Amino acid sequence: MFIILSKAEIREKIWSLLEDKNIASFPRPVFGRIPNFKGSKEAALRLREIVEYRKAKVLKVNPDSPQRWVREFALIDGKTVLVPTPRLKGGFYLLDPSKISDYKKASTISGFIYLGELVDIYSIPKVDLVVVGSVALTSRGDRVGKGEGYSELEYAILREIGKIDETTPVVTTIHDIQIVDEIPTEVFDVPVDIIVTPTKVVYTTNKREKPKGIYIEYLTKEKIEDTPFLKEYLNKRLNNLV
Repeated sequence: MFIILSKAEIREKIWSLLEDKNIASFPRPVFGRIPNFKGSKEAALRLREIVEYRKAKVLKVNPDSPQRWVREFALIDGKTVLVPTPRLKGGFYLLDPSKISDYKKASTISGFIYLGELVDIYSIPKVDLVVVGSVALTSRGDRVGKGEGYSELEYAILREIGKIDETTPVVTTIHDIQIVDEIPTEVFDVPVDIIVTPTKVVYTTNKREKPKGIYIEYLTKEKIEDTPFLKEYLNKRLNNLV
């Protein structure tokens, strides 16, 4: 009998595999994280080769360690990079390569806060490519993150205010070992269009519709209270100001 693992079980399995096979990279251990992996630079280099990346002028990239090379290469390639602070505690930072001299530092979690510009997200240009971090993926594009839901929330916010739409490609860079057979999905889960590993590019067979915006019914009061932008936005929407 084929048993579909829960999201929590899949996370534990992948984190353990990365550690046991010594594929995991700093910061370690990778449990509880979007796991960094040996080969993240090679995956980022391969991402640079795909047409969706080459055409993109503005990228939204998650702030996690395995996508550091993606952020640095995007700046080197003259692209504007939008980076959310971890857990959206401090909003969104815009990295304009024309205003930054140290791309390596700007690509780090600590560096983009000092070298980037804290922006009013309503004023940013439309995002051409969304890069997410992942714990595991299927070839259909079903994804599981570290379990806190912030990648989905970041996507939902951008979709809600019209900075991305259904056609905006969603891509992730992972190690080959992070590709699994099955992942259970929910309506707010963001399907991935393109998986990039150190060895290959996979265009997924995704058939699911992407979330159209913020699904309030799935948000806890604690999540809203702990996310400043979300709290402000929902208050404005409640008062018909957005």
